[in-house]
Amino acid sequence: MLIRSPRSRRCGVTMVEAALAYSVLLSLTIGVLVIGLGVSRYQQVAALAREGARYASVHGGQWAADLNGGTLTTTNNIYNNAIMPRAAALNTNTLPVSNVTVTYADNGQMPTYTVAGKTTTNIVTVTVNYHWVPALYLGSMTLSSTSKMPISY
Repeated sequence: MLIRSPRSRRCGVTMVEAALAYSVLLSLTIGVLVIGLGVSRYQQVAALAREGARYASVHGGQWAADLNGGTLTTTNNIYNNAIMPRAAALNTNTLPVSNVTVTYADNGQMPTYTVAGKTTTNIVTVTVNYHWVPALYLGSMTLSSTSKMPISY
């Protein structure tokens, strides 16, 4: 009579369990990497919004009157001089100038303005929208960041 040891009957079970565990582990690892890339892209978009707001705050109406011959800063100026030079890690094809919005509390772009006898600090708001497609093509999403700064020139 041939007696088999209990170990010999279970040798294929380890391979099946390893295949299941490794596939779950690989999926979780790739998911964490994709989420990390998304957070990194969002941080880059937030940095672009901050740089755009900083540029707009120091290139306001007073700067235009003193140094630029009276020409006010436009969205294209902010896009070309502050946002695009710092967007090296992003796909610039999905970051056109139409995805950048610049608004001022007062369109004169001066550091302060007066409404009903009250002097108020002028605030510039820059919003940057970036269309991001993850590496695994899981579906695209729009990353958006807004930054506000007082005009300080």
